[in-house]
Amino acid sequence: MTPDEKKALEESIINALKAVYDPEIPVDIYELGLIYDVVIHDDASVYIKMTLTSPACPVAGTLPGEVEQKVAGVQGVKSAKVEITFEPPWDRTMMSEAAQLELGFM
Repeated sequence: MTPDEKKALEESIINALKAVYDPEIPVDIYELGLIYDVVIHDDASVYIKMTLTSPACPVAGTLPGEVEQKVAGVQGVKSAKVEITFEPPWDRTMMSEAAQLELGFM
């Protein structure tokens, strides 16, 4: 996979992540800052490290699977694996400026 192909695939993956919303907050998980890392391997498998807004998040059991499905469905992705972490713990400063504006934090 060339660097240009990897960059294009990363953009497609990010667009897919922006289609996944936290059901309690009307902002996508990417803009919320829940995605800590996206790694695209040379074989087109994708590893995503993400967090949740809280360990007690009501979608803790379903959101990682939804993220895996969305990313695995991106053209060019061979497979997707999501790892949940709570280090560092999420807080609202991790949100993009656009998300903070949307939620009235700015």
